[in-house]
Amino acid sequence: MKRIIFIISLLVAVYLNAKSQDSSSVATKDEVAEVKGAVDGINETVLEMKSTLDALKKIKISGYIQAQYQAAESASVGSYAGGNFPQNVKSRFQVRRGRFKINYDNDLTQYVLQLDVTQSGVGIKDAYASIKEPWLKMASLTAGVFDRPFGFEISYSSSSREAPERSRLFQTLFPGERELGAKIELAPENGPLSYFNLKAGVFNGVLNNSNENDRHKDFIGRAGFQLPFEEEGLAIDGGFSVYTGAVTANSKKIYEIDNSSSIKKYKVDSTITNLGDGFDRNYYGFDLQLYYDVPVIGGATLRGEYLWGTQSGTDKSSSFYNPDAAGSSDVKSIIDGKKVTDLYMRNFNGWYINYVQNIGLKNQFIAKYDVYAPNKDVTANDIGAVGSNLNAGDIKYSTLGLGWIYHWDSNVKFVLYYDWVKNEKVNTLATGTLAPFKNDLKDNVLTLRMQYKF
Repeated sequence: MKRIIFIISLLVAVYLNAKSQDSSSVATKDEVAEVKGAVDGINETVLEMKSTLDALKKIKISGYIQAQYQAAESASVGSYAGGNFPQNVKSRFQVRRGRFKINYDNDLTQYVLQLDVTQSGVGIKDAYASIKEPWLKMASLTAGVFDRPFGFEISYSSSSREAPERSRLFQTLFPGERELGAKIELAPENGPLSYFNLKAGVFNGVLNNSNENDRHKDFIGRAGFQLPFEEEGLAIDGGFSVYTGAVTANSKKIYEIDNSSSIKKYKVDSTITNLGDGFDRNYYGFDLQLYYDVPVIGGATLRGEYLWGTQSGTDKSSSFYNPDAAGSSDVKSIIDGKKVTDLYMRNFNGWYINYVQNIGLKNQFIAKYDVYAPNKDVTANDIGAVGSNLNAGDIKYSTLGLGWIYHWDSNVKFVLYYDWVKNEKVNTLATGTLAPFKNDLKDNVLTLRMQYKF
């Protein structure tokens, strides 16, 4: 009996042990399945995160802010050192530029949006898309609002430029720097052609913040080169630029200089067919940049540009002409709600030369001289002479700027800069709005700027 009970007990124990192992095996399988599911879930999450991170890596955010104090030689001066001073104002604080830029770079395609935030409000600076062909990767197409492809100074970023502002020449001919249109760019990456580049585009020709208002389109192009001489510590860049366009006259009165007269003066053509016709806006320019590493002192840069051409403007201004944006002093009348502005045709020229010397790793010395002659066919004595009809838009200016830059760190720099501005002294018989120009205006400007860039 005892032997039977022992055998039964042994069988029960063996059965229970087997049952326990079986149950444990089932539990282990369930646990393994559960862990496997968790791992698969983590893998899916990691893949999703990687996809998101890959997309975020393509987004580049940058920006800079320029806070400055300015003091003018006298109150209410017109200025190209950051805009005219308001009435009775001699000094001011400004946020000259407050840029925020988003660039989505997908290798062969780009999306760019840049805003400018200042005390005056928010404005669009850049808004364009760009695509590059995938075979040789040397040709690209850009469309939207972007820098006009002319010369050097237009596309040289305001955050990198040593002088606080672009020259009077470029501010007059290319206000705002940008334009709405499309361009093709050829920039080979390898081979002997990699030393050359070409940009060419078609634009509305009405400024970047204005809608098209005529049937004309403007062409802008630049053929450039880059020549490095690494062993000599020297590099030479340069190019030739062309701007050809037209301005639609909203008045039948077109003024041009009469060169047949002993006195330089404007003659008027009032042919009725002038109304709605197109008149030339043609610019041509050379630019050159030299970079040299001066032993012991530091790197030096010498830049210069020379421009000439034909500009259609108003009697008081030779600035880039847009009839919809004409100032009240230029408007002769308003017909059916549209501004009527007489056109003044001028042959202009201008140039600048800019020298920058690095001193050590943190300091830079700046010297810049620019000249703008809006009407090269006349002299200072012609302006204001009886019967000449020459006006403020014909006065020649020159500006000498000297400055110092201190780089606090990789983000912050301080700029001290002074502009000496000289205008032609017009005919002693000049009256009215021209009378102040019988002497040099007191319009020099001191600029103290702090810039933060990221």
